[in-house]
Amino acid sequence: MTQENYRDELINLMQIRAFCQVVAHGSVSKAANELFRTQSAITRAIHELEETLAVPLFERHAGGMRLTDAGKCILPRAERAMAELHLIPQQLARLSGKSGRNESEPLWLYNVRRLQIFVTLCRTRHMQSVAVQLGLSQPAVSAALKVLENGAQTALLERSPHGLTPSLAGREIEPAIRRALNELRHIPADLAARKGILEGTVRIGALPLGRTRLLPQAIIKLTSRYPGVRVVTSESAWETLSAEMRSGDIDFIFGALRDSDTLKDISSETLFSEEMVLVARRDHPLTHRPPDWQALREARWVLPRSATPARRLLDSCFAAMGIPAPDPVVESGDLALVRGLLRDSDMLTAVSAHQLEVELAAKELVALPAALPNTRRAIGLSYRTGCLHSPAAEALIGFLREVCLSATSQADLPATE
Repeated sequence: MTQENYRDELINLMQIRAFCQVVAHGSVSKAANELFRTQSAITRAIHELEETLAVPLFERHAGGMRLTDAGKCILPRAERAMAELHLIPQQLARLSGKSGRNESEPLWLYNVRRLQIFVTLCRTRHMQSVAVQLGLSQPAVSAALKVLENGAQTALLERSPHGLTPSLAGREIEPAIRRALNELRHIPADLAARKGILEGTVRIGALPLGRTRLLPQAIIKLTSRYPGVRVVTSESAWETLSAEMRSGDIDFIFGALRDSDTLKDISSETLFSEEMVLVARRDHPLTHRPPDWQALREARWVLPRSATPARRLLDSCFAAMGIPAPDPVVESGDLALVRGLLRDSDMLTAVSAHQLEVELAAKELVALPAALPNTRRAIGLSYRTGCLHSPAAEALIGFLREVCLSATSQADLPATE
């Protein structure tokens, strides 16, 4: 995945902690008592957080502290970030088999740079690379990891001749740490949106179906209207994209939907549905006559990878017609490769018409007159259940709905309300 580095100066987690406690207790004095800090320390933490964000978060009254509109804006993400970190000791306790619940606060996690170091180590698996990327010395990276491992009371990365590998405990807690960091990352964009300024980065998992026209059109609409927004796409397989989405590194996935009954932590929204079509080059021998099933059995195929939803639908389609599923010469989800194979050979494929619509419109490729029954599938958005989208991600989702509705109307496909 193409991934921009975390900001050099993310919001201070100890200040976020103080902010949440003042909100929860309604006064600096009660928050100070709860956190075993002096009132001046809490007051200073709030003041520094307000300076960092360049907005007042509280109105000071004789009866206590009241949130401003800006304070109400950042509160949901602040609470979500803290909640993610609070769960980590429980995750570690379950792994170690310790009974009971650790009620103490994980103060060892309340340092953004330390968390940055950990997630970057998990990604690069090389201490010197992390030091260079984050502008630190290697001893500083090593010291930060030691603090985290002392707090976790277990090794989070294991050393081997091939570098560092996340341990079971490290793999368990990494998604929660990434989600906490990503919640903090969105706070400046949330505040900017209050002023009518849309900025920040939207990260999309782009499955093959929408890459040709639908997603590009939505991105063009977004970036034309909001020049301050950046878009980063990832074109990996579903398994990789969904893992990144669970960690908050991807905002949502656009493409063919998976079975929501088996993915309790992922929600979906159907934007349209369509059946697959058989596609070949324009002067393919089968374009001159309706293909019979014997000809299809003998054809050379380039098909989606095995175990993908599209491939399972095709296998079921052929089984329903009483003929064996094709044994493909090539398995690929890379549309550029599929286009090249179809144009320069007699291979066939079965895809959504949207995936190759540019070539079909230009008559480079043609849809063969043979129906593929029972291959209708839902296309739309997948996102983490309960996630809080950034304003820019919400805007892009809106444009995707608009583009898909337009494409559905033009193609006379069945739309979903």
